[in-house]
Amino acid sequence: MGSSSDKLFNRDRTIHEILGGGIVADVMLWKKKNVSVGIVTVTIASWMVFEAFAYTIFTLISSVLLLLLSILFLWSKSASILNRPSPPLPEFQISEAMAEEASIWLRIHVNKLLQVSHEIAMGRDSELYTKVAVSLFLLSLIGSLMDFQTLCHTSVLVVMTVPAFYERYEDYIVGSIEFICNKTRELYLRLEIWANPENKKLS
Repeated sequence: MGSSSDKLFNRDRTIHEILGGGIVADVMLWKKKNVSVGIVTVTIASWMVFEAFAYTIFTLISSVLLLLLSILFLWSKSASILNRPSPPLPEFQISEAMAEEASIWLRIHVNKLLQVSHEIAMGRDSELYTKVAVSLFLLSLIGSLMDFQTLCHTSVLVVMTVPAFYERYEDYIVGSIEFICNKTRELYLRLEIWANPENKKLS
């Protein structure tokens, strides 16, 4: 179908490098199979729980937090009565460095969003407007087909399967895409000649 040197979109980097090359890329590409299997299993199991018991994400989070806090509260009370050690809990605190880093990250991305919105509103970039419009339309279409919880679970499964599948069968996928593109180009040329026969005569 194609050589291993062929890359889709003429890219030079591997899939692992595009995904960051760290532990996240390893998990997404199933190089850490135990973690990957665990994520997929938890995702499918949680989706089944949501569907079977009609849970919402807020109901689940509230129930888990209530159960956790109740266990820790009773543990601490019983420990003080029985002269036993309290539960080993670290202090939960956000450092100033973490807050500054989060604010810088948020400011950068909000400014990018505002810049894109300004460019579109001023009519300076038609291509950018088309991309944003198509993306918003697709999001609206997907949102009408499934709820937010199903979308989140589906997104996790797609992220955990598509990159690994593409990396494993890259040669076949690239060859198939090139074949489809060539056939589409041929069909477009035939339609263009059929619609404009005078161009053929002039050539």
